[in-house]
Amino acid sequence: MMNKSSLLARQIFTNFVRKHHGGSPGENLPFNLGNRYRLTAWFCVFFGSGLAAPFLVLRHQLLKKPFLYTALNI
Repeated sequence: MMNKSSLLARQIFTNFVRKHHGGSPGENLPFNLGNRYRLTAWFCVFFGSGLAAPFLVLRHQLLKKPFLYTALNI
């Protein structure tokens, strides 16, 4: 059984959610859906950077000069 303070907190939170969330679809997203070309460009940048990161790290590691060979003069 819930006490009075828990019921009051639940009622306040429920009212907050009802008043501050909702509306039209896409209203609460952190990006604008109005311009489809800009949205497409941002999605390409977002997913492209995530997919390219491992390959860029691999390239960086392969291009580094190995420390062991420079120390041994090989």
